[in-house]
Amino acid sequence: MNILILNCGSSSIKYQLFNIEQQALLAKGIVEKVGLKGSFLRHEKQNGEKVRLEGEVIDHQIGIEYLLGILVSKEHGCIKELSEINAVGHRVVHGGERFQESSLINEETIKNVKLCIQLAPLHNPPNIKGILAMQTLLPEVPQVAVFDTAFHQTMPDHAFMYAIPYSLYKKYGIRRYGFHGTSHYYVARRACEILNVSIETLKIVTCHLGNGSSMTAIMNGKSVDTSMGLTPVEGLIMGTRSGDMDLGVLTFMMEKEELSIGVANTLVNKFSGMLGVTGVSSDMREIEKAAENGNERAILGLKMYRYHIKKYIGSYAAAMGGLDLIIFTGGIGENDPVTREECCKGLEFMGVEFDSKTNAGVRGKEIILSTPTSKVKVMTIPTNEEMIIAEHTYRIVSQMK
Repeated sequence: MNILILNCGSSSIKYQLFNIEQQALLAKGIVEKVGLKGSFLRHEKQNGEKVRLEGEVIDHQIGIEYLLGILVSKEHGCIKELSEINAVGHRVVHGGERFQESSLINEETIKNVKLCIQLAPLHNPPNIKGILAMQTLLPEVPQVAVFDTAFHQTMPDHAFMYAIPYSLYKKYGIRRYGFHGTSHYYVARRACEILNVSIETLKIVTCHLGNGSSMTAIMNGKSVDTSMGLTPVEGLIMGTRSGDMDLGVLTFMMEKEELSIGVANTLVNKFSGMLGVTGVSSDMREIEKAAENGNERAILGLKMYRYHIKKYIGSYAAAMGGLDLIIFTGGIGENDPVTREECCKGLEFMGVEFDSKTNAGVRGKEIILSTPTSKVKVMTIPTNEEMIIAEHTYRIVSQMK
């Protein structure tokens, strides 16, 4: 079965075509600047050959038509005709409390995803655009929605509730939902496969570190707590997001700077985090270079970033009553040896014995970073959210037959 995986953002469309039986990635790419000037498509073939194609992409439907044309083209394609696409799996950011798991897309599904727009106004609308475009372009092909929030629906109420009037939770669904669920689940499962142990027997902390970062406590294979909340702003310090912050700070800034709600929201989402602290960049590579050159704000930002990660590891270990495994993933988690080591320093009392020599220079590899005698294993696992989307799509579509 060939499954097309789509991840539609406000101005981009990431895609992969995956053959589930052969476990083969046939092609992948991204359409960028949808609805903007200078639109282009970057496409990568199965053999690794890459091509960049420019063209006007005024909306998501045109963008998806564009990528479908590439998939069947004689020069760059990997299938002969569109009928070889057997199913489509969509990444949908927010499923609220309506979706405990992935769902076959029908009118009722679309209706409920739309009801979750108030919880993810920047993310769910483009996700829906991708779904509707595929219904128009390939109406006979079944589609599945895989939700970022679904994995975290196993959190107990004492972990997901906020200490606000309960009536507001019931009225608006204000609670912790968490994100990056497919990534957290994939790396936890993959690490257990490598270690040849059951995920249902371990206490795991997964660290998805990138421009957007989150951590999850996984106990016996289920998410029991996660750092992001109602929105992706809460939790760790990120590239441009503030992470955990006294709510009084926000109202204080709004009062002193006479900020509107919209401007304040932009401030904590787009101009805070590592960019706000360092004044250098939201890119960790540029910040680390500045720190090496003695930039004091860059040094401070890195200390803050790593301290918060370490603090979450400790708190999740306490919440689970122990810890067996720490996993690093995401662009920073997979490719930044210094951050991994700094985040594990001082955790020896918990049973972490970090292997600095093995860690040095490791980028984008599945590898154990702790010593053989370490009570708590430390690993880095490159994430593969698309694999989970493909698996869920295959399972649901197969049940239709």
